[in-house]
Amino acid sequence: MDSSALRQRGRAIKEKAHARLTNIHSWKLPKQTSSIAPPHVWTNADQDPVPEDRRTWSKWAFIGYWYSDLVTISTWQSASAIMTTGLTATDSILIVLVAAICNALPTVLNGAIGADLHIPFPIAARASYGYWFSYFCVVIRGLLALFWFGVQGVNGGTCVTAILTALWPSYGHLANALPKSAGITSQGLLSYFIFWSIQFPLLLIPSHRLQYLFWAKSALVTPMALAMVIWITVKAGDQGDFFYAPGTVSGSTRAWLWLSNLTSITGGYSTLAVNIPDFSRFSKTRGAQIWQLPVIPFFKTIVGVFGIVSAGASRKLYGKLYWSPIDIIGEWQGTSGGRAAAFFAASIWLLAQISVNISANGVSFANDATTLLPRWINNRRGAVMVSLLGGWALCPWIVIASASSFLSFMSAAAIFMAPIAGILCCDYWLVKRRRYDVPALYDPAGIYGYGRYGTNWRALVATLVVIVPLLPAMAKRVTPQNVHIDQGLVNLFSFNWLYGFFVALVLYYVLNYFFPDRDTLIPSVVPGDTPVLRAVDDDVESGMTPDEKTEEDDKRSPAYAREIGGSTVG
Repeated sequence: MDSSALRQRGRAIKEKAHARLTNIHSWKLPKQTSSIAPPHVWTNADQDPVPEDRRTWSKWAFIGYWYSDLVTISTWQSASAIMTTGLTATDSILIVLVAAICNALPTVLNGAIGADLHIPFPIAARASYGYWFSYFCVVIRGLLALFWFGVQGVNGGTCVTAILTALWPSYGHLANALPKSAGITSQGLLSYFIFWSIQFPLLLIPSHRLQYLFWAKSALVTPMALAMVIWITVKAGDQGDFFYAPGTVSGSTRAWLWLSNLTSITGGYSTLAVNIPDFSRFSKTRGAQIWQLPVIPFFKTIVGVFGIVSAGASRKLYGKLYWSPIDIIGEWQGTSGGRAAAFFAASIWLLAQISVNISANGVSFANDATTLLPRWINNRRGAVMVSLLGGWALCPWIVIASASSFLSFMSAAAIFMAPIAGILCCDYWLVKRRRYDVPALYDPAGIYGYGRYGTNWRALVATLVVIVPLLPAMAKRVTPQNVHIDQGLVNLFSFNWLYGFFVALVLYYVLNYFFPDRDTLIPSVVPGDTPVLRAVDDDVESGMTPDEKTEEDDKRSPAYAREIGGSTVG
């Protein structure tokens, strides 16, 4: 590139930067001609059905995806943490297994929407909730993703601390220059910034190419996690007294603890049962995503067992119970060989943390933001937004350090995800019987507008019936000292995910059975990846060309009637 071209490029960058700083309209995205949305609807290519050349996800990609999401620090901790409530190791493993099955079933059922129709969750939700009411689902899911993105990032910073301490032991004793009110130390903030800087460019990878990141994690984490468990088990020797220790609770207390822990473990991955179409839409085949059904319980249970075994071994070896693999790595920093092992192990856990944050939170928020503001945001800008808002504006280290009630609220907010997952599943499989009109999902005046307000009242009723009884217990969880409610409501909240999913599913089906919206019960699926020429082959005898047939269909549409000020052609 010659000097004149460089000067011209520099001038263009300077003009663009000036426009961005002085004119808000310069941020507006150019209106793209959608392959499917009506001309008057503002959209962009990130919302359209995935074109065939980007359908790159095979069964191995889904296996890698769930390996990425489940072989993580949080999954490692979850089963062993259950034991602190008084339940046994056997109870913990069974709870994790049942929770994994509860995650896997709706994930596969809702994943079929993306695999069949190649549309993202925000678009798919319009079929059941209505064109405009679906934005409620999008906002709830987006907010959860935003906050958990920051929280997971702070946890990733602990991996960076272990890495730098292995390289420079003095980093472990870095002086703190921040006040206690900051909620974080100088060391913690520096480690978090480094983690954020490593993660940011990976957030910009297009979704259809993320499978390569997941494969890299799969190849590296497996031998490392196995090596950690085998090493600490052999080093500690027999630990049957921990693994087979009896529980400290019994009777009804044990039963309610079982349900409460089951809900906690299931709810931690509740958003993925909803947003899985964001990934399954990249499926090469309709059956590729079915592999999630055995993979989710397998990975989740195995990693949970790893956590229990290593926790028991750590107590015998170090005299302390270490629930997190990073805590175990911290004990290796005393020798040069130990620091080398700590460096490599913490680096791989760092990759694991980045992978799960991108797949579970980053991509989700980007899709939601794109749907809410398509004039201003595409998936790339959404990734930048979640990185800045979730990563810095919300100060997630303060959330973790001091706002225990806020974390309780964020955990409890998963009560919204269960009814959404149940309604999506019921609508696609039982009510519409896998027959959606994909072009109509992009048209506010289409059949999924459900009347004037773009709201399917059946989904609204089912959602309210589920959520309203849970709100008092949710308030008590956030401010336990100020809210006093009946024990029955507390018990109901202890299994809120199961309650929310199944009650919403059944109630939504009953309402549609007795009060069906017949306009949406179409005889066959109308795909979104081919030109919309409905039933052209059936009109050969009419003597009309395809273009004439399309024009005649347009004249019969409600949108055309409104445009000319009359009624639909009869």
